[in-house]
Amino acid sequence: MNSLNIPDTNLERVVIIGCGFAGLNLAKKLKNKPFQVVMIDKHNYHTFQPLLYQVATAGLEPDSIAYPIRHIFKGQQNFFFRMAKAEEILTAQNSIKTNIGTLEYDHLVIATGSETNYFGMDGVKREGMPMKSVPEALNLRSLILQNFEAASLTNDLAERERLMNFVIVGGGPTGVELSGAVAELKTHVLPNDYPDLDFRRMSIHLLEALPRVLPPMSETASRKAKKYLDSLGVQVWTDTAVKSYDGSTVKTNKKDLPASTLIWAAGVKGHIIPGLTEGKDFEKSRYLVNGFNQVGDHKNIYAIGDVAAMISEENPKGHPMLAQVAIQQGSNLAKNLYKWQRNSAPKEFEYNDKGSMATVGRNKAVADIGKIHLGGFWGWMLWMWVHLVSLVGFRNKMVVMLNWVINYFSYDKKIRLIIRPVVRDKTQQKELSLKDNEEAINLEEHEK
Repeated sequence: MNSLNIPDTNLERVVIIGCGFAGLNLAKKLKNKPFQVVMIDKHNYHTFQPLLYQVATAGLEPDSIAYPIRHIFKGQQNFFFRMAKAEEILTAQNSIKTNIGTLEYDHLVIATGSETNYFGMDGVKREGMPMKSVPEALNLRSLILQNFEAASLTNDLAERERLMNFVIVGGGPTGVELSGAVAELKTHVLPNDYPDLDFRRMSIHLLEALPRVLPPMSETASRKAKKYLDSLGVQVWTDTAVKSYDGSTVKTNKKDLPASTLIWAAGVKGHIIPGLTEGKDFEKSRYLVNGFNQVGDHKNIYAIGDVAAMISEENPKGHPMLAQVAIQQGSNLAKNLYKWQRNSAPKEFEYNDKGSMATVGRNKAVADIGKIHLGGFWGWMLWMWVHLVSLVGFRNKMVVMLNWVINYFSYDKKIRLIIRPVVRDKTQQKELSLKDNEEAINLEEHEK
């Protein structure tokens, strides 16, 4: 045994760090193969990140897009999960250090995914709202509702307008989908909850630094998405970069926008674990891998998914940080691990682009599938079908589909709950912390 209580066997041990799309698919593909698979993740669930924005905008509950890791691999032989945070890779010892102990490996797979990239803007990091995890999506949902509660109390018109303004930075799929969802809240939901507010004063601004929204997709898709956003009342600003944010005003290269909420969807970077050689093993914030996803000169350390940069002459920037890339790399690596074990020739990774899509709102979506460009209702139907079949678990599929059907016919999103208020003011945070401590002390004295 070892400090993570993993049994020692004569099987080669594959340690997978992260249960995103890449790690999940790799572990599934290793089922019934002669390996001991150990998965490490700081959460005990897999998150279906493409639908996080619907959690943030009260369309779905978090448990409908998250699934327990242990249940996913229930019954899979020689599979072990440990809820832990990877802290350092000890290459000389072929081991990984975590917050609960150290574990040796024969093969180490880094599938840690990506994290929000603020490009060095401390104000944005401190005051803005990211949306890369379930807790962050829940925080955003609470903040949106808290702002309207505060707007209904203030008599200061400028402050009320600031509370009702939303700036979403990043015109990729996440930013476009989030803008459309907030716009539908403005049109169909919030006016019923807050009849004393004038929603003509509510503004939704989508900022994109490049000349068009959805830059990775076709110009046809970009043009249609812009048209849909305009029809929903979203103010789209292209060629617009954020310079700073202080919690009340977003400063850009074009104009200043008053807003109490800035949602940052402008970029991500790989989630790196300390221990490998800077410069040699890295391409910016991603692990530099070869065609077999091996990191640098390390023959038994691999990186897959968002955290991997597979650079070549044909692909100088590496593959896009998309779910399909992660899924396919996980599948290819599983096959290669088995081939290496049998002394067979491995296969280099080749990305099969199955297309890309984004939804803007009800009956409004765009999809690029090869040379085919879908939009409107049929694009929306395809988007829903792809996301439904991609969800983990039959229950989650049914819950999400039921929510979508109800929301479609009722024009309502009923999960408008402030479960845990977001506290932005540092003084207020300190006061709340002191209050919690006083309550704990009083409870202790009462129990004595």
